[in-house]
Amino acid sequence: MMASKWEQVAEAKRAAVFANITPEYIIPQHLVPPSSQLDVTVFPKESGWFSQKELDITGSTSTQILQKIASQTWTSEEVTRAFCKRAAAAHQLTNCLSEIFFTEAIEAAKSLDEYLHKTGKVIGPFHGLPISLKDNFNVVGKDSTVGFTSLVDDPASYNSTLVDTLEKLGAVRYCKTNVPTAMMIPESVNNVYGRTVHPSNRKLTSGGSSGGESALILFGGSPLGVGTDIGGSLRIPAACTGIFTLRPSFGRFTTQRCRSGLAGQEAVMSVNGPLAKTFEDIIYFSKTIVDTQPWLVDPKCLPIPWRPVELKKKLKIAMLWNDSMVVPTPPVTRALKETAEKLKKAGHEIVDWDPVLHPQATRLLGRMFIADGGKSIRKLLAPTEEPFRPEMNFYEKATELGSYEMWQLHLERSELQRQYLEQWRSYGGLDAILGPTTPYSSVENGGFKHVGYTGVFNVLDYSAVSFPCGVMVDKDKDRPLTNHNPLSETCKEIHAEYNPDLVHGMPVSLQLVANRLEEEKVLEMTKIVLQACRL
Repeated sequence: MMASKWEQVAEAKRAAVFANITPEYIIPQHLVPPSSQLDVTVFPKESGWFSQKELDITGSTSTQILQKIASQTWTSEEVTRAFCKRAAAAHQLTNCLSEIFFTEAIEAAKSLDEYLHKTGKVIGPFHGLPISLKDNFNVVGKDSTVGFTSLVDDPASYNSTLVDTLEKLGAVRYCKTNVPTAMMIPESVNNVYGRTVHPSNRKLTSGGSSGGESALILFGGSPLGVGTDIGGSLRIPAACTGIFTLRPSFGRFTTQRCRSGLAGQEAVMSVNGPLAKTFEDIIYFSKTIVDTQPWLVDPKCLPIPWRPVELKKKLKIAMLWNDSMVVPTPPVTRALKETAEKLKKAGHEIVDWDPVLHPQATRLLGRMFIADGGKSIRKLLAPTEEPFRPEMNFYEKATELGSYEMWQLHLERSELQRQYLEQWRSYGGLDAILGPTTPYSSVENGGFKHVGYTGVFNVLDYSAVSFPCGVMVDKDKDRPLTNHNPLSETCKEIHAEYNPDLVHGMPVSLQLVANRLEEEKVLEMTKIVLQACRL
């Protein structure tokens, strides 16, 4: 049967991406792990294909790399080459990249080295650091398909504002990473590039929509990446892969001139933030970006400088045990209990959070996403006759709201925000909510079913950090629940599909949430929680 137009476009694009991997970065055939090998994170060290220096570089944190470059122990060129090679390997084993521009990156790195050698000074706080970018960040001359075949071979004519900012700070851009269609599926799968898989277990998802980023970072192909979040798109992939992220409130980091699958939708705002293996790198990125005063170039950014925070010695933290829609799977519940006990032992006050408003917030989020009746998605699918993916069926069936109905939705959202803040204040001196990032550690590809734990805080626009809490799934400790009373049909399905053997050994992440625009505070509080987790 002859391939349809969209299939032909997709096949050509995948081939073009692979062709941008220089021959020296193609894994020799005799070293390629078999498809039956699920954990490919061991490949760089065990294959013998990477030199010790390449392993040292790609095994370092962003702050360590920056110190080595500034001291001229390492050059930006050799750092960039090492990460290009490891990113190429990551793509060949997990399908995580959407755009590759290694040659340009190496030339940029050489220029940075020349500047440092001549002046003895770094250009900026990211001098020589390779930073990966989610697919929706526009880079001149590169596609931002956000998973649509109609946007293939439609290169950007301008950079996203953050891309320009990172370049001025000395960062090296070298690749963009895969996302789901329109960035609106909690797993990274689309009709252009296909599915990105989890480097630690290729049967599992790396999450979405920033799942190309999370897979690349976990594999070691990026020291620091930037993703976006409109319903959990930073936190879900970070949790699935056991890395760190910050979901800031809208207005702290610029989102200007990025591509969107739902362009013009502002009932719930998309934000961007960093992803990294270490918490220190998240803090460094966040402060560095705010210190550039993004409000001077983006009118939607708020003129709030980075603020020092002094915390109370005893925090008051409310535990979100469930969101009254889905009970977390056993390892996540165990992680919550163990972390709460450790916080109590460290002297902090622990109370229970009542999730009474969470179902309404989750329903609101869903209604906002499909308020245009799926027109935005349909318009992007039509030019190449690309079909709706099955994960997008609610867009296909959606009914468009009129202006009046949309305004009523805004009113409902604003009232819910007021009620939630009122509930928060009723706890008297509450500092944070601690709960699951998702109901899962990770989940089998195609099995992600609930974004309520993240999405509610998008509707509220609260600051949140997702972090690995130190608990690993144990198939003996985390057996399926017996006599489970599901809170919903989704809850029933999630627990029926839960397979402790499949996720054994996966890290469990939790989510710490502060009020709106409390990025500095939530980061400082996460430090405290992480200290308690180590007890």
